Amino acid sequence: MTMSTATPAIALAPRNPLPPPPLPDAGTRWAVFLDVDGTLLDFADDPLAVRPGAPLLALLHALRQALDGALALVSGRTLADLDRLFAASHWAAAGLHGLQLRHADGSCRHFTVVPTQQARMRDVARTLAARFDGVQVEDKHAAVALHCRRSPAQLPALHEAAIAVIAQLPGYELQPGNLVLEFKPSGMDKGRAVLELLQRAPFAGRQPVYLGDDLTDEHAFASVNARHGLSVRIGAREPSLATFTLAGPAAAEAWLTRVLDALTHGASTHVRIPRGYPSKGDPTRQP
Repeated sequence: MTMSTATPAIALAPRNPLPPPPLPDAGTRWAVFLDVDGTLLDFADDPLAVRPGAPLLALLHALRQALDGALALVSGRTLADLDRLFAASHWAAAGLHGLQLRHADGSCRHFTVVPTQQARMRDVARTLAARFDGVQVEDKHAAVALHCRRSPAQLPALHEAAIAVIAQLPGYELQPGNLVLEFKPSGMDKGRAVLELLQRAPFAGRQPVYLGDDLTDEHAFASVNARHGLSVRIGAREPSLATFTLAGPAAAEAWLTRVLDALTHGASTHVRIPRGYPSKGDPTRQP
């Protein structure tokens, strides 16, 4: 499948301490893109056991409404998993690092792979994981993630072995992450997915804002920086292309709450915060 978008080249370098991101000014039209694990949700040994809390769910739904729908989740999780977690089946979203993509009008694009190649990749990945104690397999069908969160010491040897076997899988690439290695079809990443979403309503013509924590988010940071947007690193991972930073998921949620407050109280064209939305304290406080 040939895409019309291309992610800008990545050249990571350490930088001076990053500032926190600003809030939207009056009249600002943002398009917000959010990674999930490590950004909105804390990591857990079992990714399937993670659940967002009610305050976070209420915040995201209210923020999407205030942005006139210009909010998307961009994750390594599948679209089905994102919909299950966030009740987001009507949202624009990118799953599997952009291999799955749903536009705001409900139309979907899936990056197709040859079934026999996919079957071989899954078999090779499972066989590799079986060689290492404590490595957890997350089978996403189109991709397979090998998690080392239960056995972090296994990661260097697993990475070395994975590099050797990926050479046997034409059309696939290895995507490193936070204590995870993922076998995924080549030719798509989060940066390309963000650029694709920015081509269509309600994202087109808006300033992109991307929050992410992991190496997989650097492609998106590059794309957002090229569009003069805001790239926000969650956590302290270095080096990074991000231009702003927040300490962790709790700080990200606090900042997004302040963004919602700025949008809903700073412009009459935006909706008001829904009744029953839980207060996070002083909305002007820096997270």
